[in-house]
Amino acid sequence: NKDGSYTGFIKVQLKLVRPVSVPATKRVPSLQAGRPGPRAQGVKRRTSFYLPKGTVKHLHILSHTRASEVIDALLRKFTVVDNPRKFALFERSEKDEQVYLRKLADEEQPLRLRLLAGPSEKVLSFVLKENETGEVNWDAFTLPELHNFLRILQREEEEHVRQLRHRYARCRQKMQEVL
Repeated sequence: NKDGSYTGFIKVQLKLVRPVSVPATKRVPSLQAGRPGPRAQGVKRRTSFYLPKGTVKHLHILSHTRASEVIDALLRKFTVVDNPRKFALFERSEKDEQVYLRKLADEEQPLRLRLLAGPSEKVLSFVLKENETGEVNWDAFTLPELHNFLRILQREEEEHVRQLRHRYARCRQKMQEVL
């Protein structure tokens, strides 16, 4: 291009462990074309599913496209409605039969990295994974998801308290038997 930028393809492997959320009102495109209706605009519901293992997507991007924009584009391609901050783009390389992963910063430009690395995918490839920061980014979750987490934590706490009470009751019983 006149501005010095260029376009090209990158290949991204999706290695997601957790399910992704998509709109539940989304219909198959071939069916939508024949029957437009108000239902698709209705209630904003979501459904979750696991992407098949080994899913690969090719993206046509500009040289100045940032890693965060690649994540957004991948989520749009699969109509994923999860917060993009839940995901991270990683650079994968192999050296001496050892695999190395490096999380790309949001501002890094994957197409430039791909071209600088050369054609071998062992030298460099890209992987989309969950963003493992060590801390939970609670802002990235919806209100129903947060309520669900609270219910799960409440159940775990109740079970833990029940186990402790049972253990102390057994100890108390054994002490009374000894006395």
